[in-house]
Amino acid sequence: MPDYAEQLRGAELRVTRPRVAVLEAVHTRPHADTETIFGAVRTVLDGVSRQAVYDVLHAVTAAGLVRRIQPPGSVARYESRVGDNHHHVICRSCGAIADVDCAVGEAPCLTPSDDSGFLVDEAEVVYWGLCPDCSTSQTSRSNP
Repeated sequence: MPDYAEQLRGAELRVTRPRVAVLEAVHTRPHADTETIFGAVRTVLDGVSRQAVYDVLHAVTAAGLVRRIQPPGSVARYESRVGDNHHHVICRSCGAIADVDCAVGEAPCLTPSDDSGFLVDEAEVVYWGLCPDCSTSQTSRSNP
């Protein structure tokens, strides 16, 4: 289990119970939305406000301790996997999200055909499809 207090100190953030609880919630619930994180934090800190959780998410995201993603058509979600350029695969049916390491082989996601003079340092790729559960249930519905 990560040392959340050490992570906060390393990012020069004060160690508080709400910050530790939010980091733990994000770590144990990858790709969780704000409401899910708020609910998890409330189970540990009953009196914490929704605004406090929003403020902590903003602070730990700005410090690089968590990553905020917002897939098209989705609310913002948070993950603890930071420091690499990984991507995501999202189920079109249930919305499940999984991490995908950067594309292998030639790197089309890292070399734009025209960078318009930008110095590119990150690429965001989202793969869409059906997760194993949804593809299985769709197959079973179509084969009575």
